[in-house]
Amino acid sequence: MSTPTVRRRRLGAKLRALRDTLGLTLEDVAEKSAGRITVAKLSRLETARSAAKSGDVEMLLSLYGVDDGELQAALLALANEGARRGWWQSYRDVLSPVHEDLISLEADATSVRSWQMGAIPGLLQTADYAREIIASTAMSAAVVERVDALVEVRLARQAVLTSRERPLDLQVIIAESALHTRCMSEGVMHDQLTRLLTLGRRPNINIHVMPADAPLHAGQMGSFWILGFDDHSDLDVVHIESLTSALYIEDGEQVGVYQGAFERLRAAALPVEESADRIAEIRKTA
Repeated sequence: MSTPTVRRRRLGAKLRALRDTLGLTLEDVAEKSAGRITVAKLSRLETARSAAKSGDVEMLLSLYGVDDGELQAALLALANEGARRGWWQSYRDVLSPVHEDLISLEADATSVRSWQMGAIPGLLQTADYAREIIASTAMSAAVVERVDALVEVRLARQAVLTSRERPLDLQVIIAESALHTRCMSEGVMHDQLTRLLTLGRRPNINIHVMPADAPLHAGQMGSFWILGFDDHSDLDVVHIESLTSALYIEDGEQVGVYQGAFERLRAAALPVEESADRIAEIRKTA
C-alpha cells in the first residue's frame, strides 16, 4: 500500500471533522448512504488509507449537508488530484515523495507565509544561487549528480508567482544573516539580492528582513512554511524541512501556533519598504 500523501490526509481529516460536527458515527453514515458506502470504506477514507474518488466525496458532502461552494470545490480538488498529472511528475526520478507533495501543495495553495533563517526561499532564488545552495547542502553523491535537474524544478516552481489566473500570495521573512551568504562564484549573491528587489515590487509578494540585532524570537527554533488554501484555514499545512527529511503539520491547533508565530515575527521584522532599503544596502558589498 502506498504511503498516504499530505493531500489525502487533509481530505480525510476534513471529512472526519464534518462528520464529527454532526455527531454522526461511522455506522450512522453507512446507514444514511443506503449501503453506498460501508463503515470500513469510510474509515479508510478518513484515515487516508484509501484514496477518495470524487463521487464518494460528493455523496458524503451531500449527506453532511455541506452547501458551501468553496469548501465543496476545495475538497473535490483534493480528491481529484490523484488523477491530475502535474508538470513535476516528469521529474519523479529526481524528486522524493515529500518534495512532490510540497510542489503539488504549492500549485494549489493561494498563499504561502515563510520564515527563513539561513537561505533565500526557493520560490525567490536565481538559478545560480539555487545551484550553490543545492550543491552545498547535498548529503549524498546522488543529489550532487542531479543538481541541474533539481535547479530546473526549483525554477519551474516559481511559475505560481506569476500565474495570470491566480498568482500566489507570498509573504516571506528572511533573517538578515541569509542576505550576507558568501557564494563560491562571483556575482551570485549580488544577482540574488537584485532578484529579491525586483520580485518584491510585485503586488502579490511581500519581503521582510529580520534585522541582525532583533531580540530573541520564536523563529530561532527553525525555518517553516505555511501553505494556505482559500478561506478555509482548517486546510492549511505547515512544512518544515531538514537536511534529510521534511515534516508536515496538519493538526489545526498546531498550525495555529505557527500562524501566530509568523505574525509575531512579521511584527518584529522591518516593514517592506525598509526591508528593500536594507537589501539594497547589503547588495552594494555583495
